[in-house]
Amino acid sequence: MKKRKVKRIWRHLLFFIVFAGISAFIFNHFNLYEKILEYTMENGINIGNVYVVKPKVKIIDEDSKTRPVAVSINNNHAAYPHAGLQDAYLAYELIAEGGITRIIALFKDQTTDKIGSVRSARHYFLDYVMENDAIFVHYGHSPQALSDIKSLKINNINGMYDAKGFYRDTSLHRAYEHTAFTSMERINKLIKSKGYRNTTDTQLLKYSPIKMEYKDSTKKTANTIEIVYSDYQTTKYVYDKENMNYKMFMGGKEHTDLITKKQYTVKNIITYQVENSSIHSDRKGRQDLYNIGSGEGYYISNGEAIKIKWNKKDRSSKTVYTLEDGSELKVNDGNTWIHIQPKNKKLNIS
Repeated sequence: MKKRKVKRIWRHLLFFIVFAGISAFIFNHFNLYEKILEYTMENGINIGNVYVVKPKVKIIDEDSKTRPVAVSINNNHAAYPHAGLQDAYLAYELIAEGGITRIIALFKDQTTDKIGSVRSARHYFLDYVMENDAIFVHYGHSPQALSDIKSLKINNINGMYDAKGFYRDTSLHRAYEHTAFTSMERINKLIKSKGYRNTTDTQLLKYSPIKMEYKDSTKKTANTIEIVYSDYQTTKYVYDKENMNYKMFMGGKEHTDLITKKQYTVKNIITYQVENSSIHSDRKGRQDLYNIGSGEGYYISNGEAIKIKWNKKDRSSKTVYTLEDGSELKVNDGNTWIHIQPKNKKLNIS
């Protein structure tokens, strides 16, 4: 009797082991774990009478149709510290004349009280305004930018003509050109008074509400990142393992906020390189950026970097970022900085 019972137990155990092994093989072979997880994240799922709600992204409200605003931020070292950039869900750093850079910071559904300092537009900034269907906020413009703003019919708020949208903070004891600031309240009032469309269906990036695990052959450690734009400007990040984000350094120092005094942190970093050159006959050395086309770059998050590809078909189309297998990149839930670096400049990831 005991022998029969033991045999029965062993049969059940063997069946369980074989079943578990076959199930694991099927799930792994057909990527069912990922597919079930992806379906749950996008649609939620019913288990009996319990409905499991799909996880929500926190960095933005993906159900919101609010049109973002894109603010041209001064990145001259004499204009540090910045104000309000931690509230930007997305930001670009782009080369400008003289080796300096400018930042295009995007805000959506925010109530940020102080943003800046705000500086003038360059014509290729508009490519990143348009790919986000954003309203452009800037203080002044290059001749090329003004021409394109008019011809492309860009909804914009320009401190040269829209004084109510800005104020000067002269208490900072900076050069006057580094003292222009704005706020979301001022921006929203001008959007309303100008009658600009304030809704959109456009969203540049896809977000994952749970930590992404990339099975990519190009994956490598990314605890320190140095992105060189010129002899003048290098942006550096150091990974904070405890908080799972990157601490930002600019001008060789911790990059802190004017109001909170806290160091800026970034969850996702995208970096790639494009050609640039000085515009012929422009005496101030303003740049052209050859950003239409495709190439390779890196997506960096959670202490790891993977190679990605980027593709931008024209000035107004979205830049699409894809993985090694050709699928579209999903970034982790958090703010993202996109660094578009001059070709052949140094990029250190270690």
